This record gives sequence, structure tokens and C-alpha cells, in this order.
Amino acid sequence: MSLGYAEKLSFIEDVGNVGMTEFFDPPHVLLEKVERLAMMIQKSKHLVVFTGAGISTSCGIPDFRGPKGIWTLQRQGKALPEASLPFHRATPSITHMALVELEKAGILKFLISQNVDGLHLRSGISREIFAELHGNSFMEQCSSCGAEYMRDFEIETIGLKETARRCSKAGCGSKLRDTVLDWEDALPPKEMDPAEKHCKMADLVLCLGTSLQITPACNLPLKCLKGGGKIVIVNLQKTPKDKKASLVIHGRADKVIAGVMNSLNMRIPPFVRIDLFQVLLYQALSLDKKYVNWTLRIASVHGKQAPLPFVKSVEIAFPESLNMKEAVLDKHPLYLKRRTVRTTKPFDISLRLYFSAGCKCSYTQIKIPVNFEVRMYIFIVLCSWI
Repeated sequence: MSLGYAEKLSFIEDVGNVGMTEFFDPPHVLLEKVERLAMMIQKSKHLVVFTGAGISTSCGIPDFRGPKGIWTLQRQGKALPEASLPFHRATPSITHMALVELEKAGILKFLISQNVDGLHLRSGISREIFAELHGNSFMEQCSSCGAEYMRDFEIETIGLKETARRCSKAGCGSKLRDTVLDWEDALPPKEMDPAEKHCKMADLVLCLGTSLQITPACNLPLKCLKGGGKIVIVNLQKTPKDKKASLVIHGRADKVIAGVMNSLNMRIPPFVRIDLFQVLLYQALSLDKKYVNWTLRIASVHGKQAPLPFVKSVEIAFPESLNMKEAVLDKHPLYLKRRTVRTTKPFDISLRLYFSAGCKCSYTQIKIPVNFEVRMYIFIVLCSWI
């Protein structure tokens, strides 16, 4: 989870059991359990998966209750653990991507998550089969029409508060709110109702990387038992629901799920990240109409009030014929103001954009054509990497 998210939460004394001992099944036991789980999934007609922080630790996001978890260290009076990369640059794990493949194959019928890291939606899981019980640190929602906006930056607030942006849906324009719950906030019916419905329908609920302590979410998997369904728990610590499970696997989620996918002869697709930003060029004539005053801005596609966290700096170069000095933009917002003689012919501006830590490539270079006969340019640029 995001350390920023943990620090934004209201303080409460009792966060449940923390610092719990981790257990690892012996290799031969783990292999037998993985094959058994694969067989259960293969036979399942209505598989529901329930995920917690343990599936994101391999993405560089600390968990809460493990030996070095956020709540554990807080209770010990120690400093919070440091994430290995910026929260907004975390990428989906093997487990996240395997679930995408299980959905595409028609095996996974519904996914429930307590995580707020946004990695399930970023992985490509369908929103229609997904319930985010505690919200999404990268999601804003319109308080009027319900429209959702997935961002490439972490929303500034939690607790369903208004943000700095408005709904862009035609005819709306209402203020947006963050979607992440604080301790006192009730689980939203929009997420809870379908989650409960599918757990009741499930013949198999697979719990991955969750200590199953936070109520009422932790009781959802039990809903399958009344209809004859089974529960499988994959977690490094013991949970209060272990006695209700048909199978308990003590192993890392990625290793278990990779083994399951191998047993099912299914591939785990790679994650390809796509980021968008826009280059805007505004211009206006000087009062004497001899010059063009223009502004070049590198901005988020999510609006003027949105940050652009994955672009660290920009180097700007001009054709030698313009006799203009090169520029470096390293403070946000990223923009450059210049004045050019009105008779200047069309030319290209060269931009080299340097990306922040966590990006798979350090920079990219693009050329922007400039023609002062056009009042404003907007270029949408796509960056993708595996």
C-alpha cells in the first residue's frame, strides 16, 4: 500500500493483530498444494478471488501486518518502511496479470480487493467484474453522475473529500471526490453489494495475500459456504478464517499463482504500461503586431489542475536559424514563454523528456511542429513500456 495513504488515515489505537509470524510450506508440500489448487480452479464454475496487500509486496509496496509491515512498525514506534519506488510507478505483479488471463479465459467470474493501490485496474481487469471495497488511490468519482476517472497520479486526499477537479462529462461539471475510505467510512454499496452476491454464488473463493482481519470485508468469503462452496487461503501468516478453509497455502502469492498457471497450461501476459501527456502551444500577437508571444506547456491529459509525476524534466532545443537559446524545464508546472518575429516560417521544436524513477526508459525525444498561422496546438503523446 501507499505510505502516503497510511499516513493520511485517521489514527486508531486498535488495528488488529500485527507482526504476525510468517510460515512457509516445505517445497514438496507447496507443490502438492499448488497442484490441488489448480485442479480446484479447473473444476470451478464460479471462481471469485479476494485479494489483500500481500499480492502487492512484490511490486515494491509494503504490507500492513507482516514483520516489517506499516502497522507493525508503527506499533513498535519505528519509522515507516520505505517503498522501493514511487507509488504511482508501481506495476502489477505476476499475480495481478494471471488474474487478467483467468478473466479472459472465462474462469474468473468476480474479483474483490481490499487494496487501494489501483494495480488491478491498471493491470487490465474489467471494471464490471471488480469490486474495490476500500477505494482506489488513483480514482476520482463524480458526486453527481457517478462517473469515474482513473488517474496516473495519486489523489491528494482520502475520506471521500472533494478534490481540485470537476467532472468532464457533458452536462455535468460537478466536483469530483476521492474514493478511498477512512476508518469511519462505511463500505460503499456499489462495491459491497455485487461482492456479496458473487460470494454467495461462488463454488470457490480464493483469498490471496490477506490476513482476513478487517470487517466486514473479511466475512465475504464465508458467504460461499452456505451454498456448498469452498475457500482457499494463500497467505504467509495464519488467519482467523483458516479453520473454514478447504485448503490453506503458506507461500508467496506470485510463486503459488505462477505454479497454478503452469499446471493449467496458461500463460501469464506481460504488463505493458501506457502513459499519456500533452504538449500545448498557445500564441498571441504583441500589441504592435510585430511579434508572436507564445507559451509551450507540457501537461497532464487529466486537466490543468492535475500533476504530471512521471515527467522529471524537459530539455528544449530550437533550429539554429531561430537563434534562440536552449532551455531546461525542471520545475512543475512545465512551461516555457518566448517571443518570435511574426514572419518566422514554420519550424520544429525538439523536446527531450526525462522520466522519473520507476519508468522503464529514462527519456524520450519528440519533435513538435510549429506554425504561427494556427492559434493553438494540442499534441497527445503516448509512452509505453513493458
